[in-house]
Amino acid sequence: MYEPRTYRGWVKDKDLVSFQVEVKETDLLIRARSELKAEALTAVHRCRTELENYIKSHPVFLTTLKPFTIEDDTPAIVKEMAEAASEAGVGPMAAVAGAIAERVGKELLALSDEVIVENGGDIFLKISKQRRIGIFAGKSVLTRKIAFVIQPEETPLGVCTSSGTVGHSLSFGKADAVVVFSPSTSLADAAATAICNRVQTASDIPEAIEFAQSIQGLKGVAIIKGDKIGLWGQIKLAAG
Repeated sequence: MYEPRTYRGWVKDKDLVSFQVEVKETDLLIRARSELKAEALTAVHRCRTELENYIKSHPVFLTTLKPFTIEDDTPAIVKEMAEAASEAGVGPMAAVAGAIAERVGKELLALSDEVIVENGGDIFLKISKQRRIGIFAGKSVLTRKIAFVIQPEETPLGVCTSSGTVGHSLSFGKADAVVVFSPSTSLADAAATAICNRVQTASDIPEAIEFAQSIQGLKGVAIIKGDKIGLWGQIKLAAG
């Protein structure tokens, strides 16, 4: 079931052009120096075609909840998803939104020096000035109260969110939001799912943070449950 992405209306700055690209389940909000919708659409189709063709011959890739072993000659996006899932200990489709956001974002960087691609709460960004990313954590009192501050030198960066209380994505946890930072958007996406799976109540936050620290390649994580938040790594917060 599709849930309206009302958080997209929070964007306040006007220095970039915003446009939306939709292909089947993929629904991207993209911000760049100019409207690059045609180029983004081509990139999305390329990603989806490679992924869909692979799944036709390897259907388990779509359904497994465990890391998936791939061949050496697999398409790049499939390899990225599988490697990210292996690091986080989840199925490869846990990385799909982040993988598509990053692949599309990197292609658009040839046409715009600043690109932000949001795919259902999973973000790839390469920026040239400080930006803030607001937190949507469902009914948590922290929704819209705090934001993450991202500096240009920290990018390209993946900032991905998983929730057990918001949205339709499969989750075995009940965190209102788990936000993960990594240079690999695929890894940030997969890790967010894996970490969220470990949070049932606020008392699980310390253990989930410890698990996050064991995943190689992460820069930081924020875990929100109700009015509680746990932080680790290179994260700067500001008022939302």
